[in-house]
Amino acid sequence: MRLRSLTLACSLAALASSLSVGAPALAATKQDTAKSKVAQPSAPEPEPDDMILAVVNGIPLTKRDVDNRGKLFALSTGLPVNQELMARLRPQIIRQLVDERLRTQEILTRHIDVSPEQIAAAIAGIERRNGMPANALRDKLAADGVSLTTLIDQIRVQIGWVQVLRQELGAHGRVTAREIAQREEALKREDGRTEYNLSEIFVKVEDPRHSEEELAFTNTIIQELRKGAPFPIVAAQFSQSQTALDGGSMGWVQEDELDPSVINIIKQMPVDVNAISNPITVPGGFVIVTVNGKRIIGHQPGHLMTIRQAFLPFDSQLNPQQVTPQQQQTLQKAMHYIQTVHTCDEVAAINKEAGEKRPSDPGELQLERMNPQMRDLLATMPLNKLSRPLVAPDGIALIMVCSKQEKNFADRAPSEIADQLMNERVEQTARQLDSDLHRRAMIDKRVKLKGV
Repeated sequence: MRLRSLTLACSLAALASSLSVGAPALAATKQDTAKSKVAQPSAPEPEPDDMILAVVNGIPLTKRDVDNRGKLFALSTGLPVNQELMARLRPQIIRQLVDERLRTQEILTRHIDVSPEQIAAAIAGIERRNGMPANALRDKLAADGVSLTTLIDQIRVQIGWVQVLRQELGAHGRVTAREIAQREEALKREDGRTEYNLSEIFVKVEDPRHSEEELAFTNTIIQELRKGAPFPIVAAQFSQSQTALDGGSMGWVQEDELDPSVINIIKQMPVDVNAISNPITVPGGFVIVTVNGKRIIGHQPGHLMTIRQAFLPFDSQLNPQQVTPQQQQTLQKAMHYIQTVHTCDEVAAINKEAGEKRPSDPGELQLERMNPQMRDLLATMPLNKLSRPLVAPDGIALIMVCSKQEKNFADRAPSEIADQLMNERVEQTARQLDSDLHRRAMIDKRVKLKGV
């Protein structure tokens, strides 16, 4: 506002000055303006949406495809859609879409079908990891003018690619009891050492001699993450690791499973505060990491609990100075529930009746990983008793603790070990198959990209 007022004041001062000089001076000003208009170059023609940016084995990749993916990223992370951002994202989006075209063709060649139910479950997983109610992501995209097809196509490739890798692994696609036992023995030998719960975003570099654009893209992603863009959504859209489908989550890993350059960084990073690393150079590209947890192998006592929550929405944003009748009635309803509701099933039923704006069951929660306010609230709550009303600008939340138990979170179940072993195997196979597909492909990139 101050800049706007200053500009307006300067404009008025200039106008007053020109009027006081007289007609000849005013005429000269008009002539100068006319000359400057003639000298100005015409604005460049906008690029057509159907302009072909690349051809992958005969399948075109258009500007519309790239713009839709960029808008999906920007809008789902709360970033403004502007030409500057789209220009920064475009080279990496083209690379990613080329990879997806190659993967899609391989999926079709192997006659792999991805069902609508699988896609719906993947979208629900993204919403759940980000604390969003059911269908919130679809509704947000629709409200912002982004086709849901753009997200569906990306998820279809991710799911189909997993099935391709299962076929590629063949007999190696199963983890044996002996392999699990060997890893368990290795973990026992690691007792007392540190392990980390990490999430990652991997940006592939095609030519290590020319990685400037990939590095610039990685830095762009880091800037937006540090501004508050949700890590799981960014990872799901742009990470080129197999962990992308899980929002970048790597789970618990030991130091000997990580690249030395990653270890050096995570040792210095704070835990569970959404700290984002600088770009880390690893074989094949750059990686961005955040440390979700840190523990000593074999020793991590904690508390696990399940809850149910009901959210009673307001019809309008709460103004404490002007509370509406509907908001007063909602508070009275919440107080009534506190006096009369005594089971978690009742809480779930209330939430469903209120429209399930938030999930009734957010899953098992570790008390120690919650924010301090919620941790202090739940730590002292008895079972099967509703919390006080938790008032937010858009409604009132009520929470009930259904179960609590102490647990050593360092104990790893055989199924968890099997998943980790399989993830390591799948990641290695994926990189090898990606490399083979690129080597055999006919790729014509109409846009000049450094290092390509």
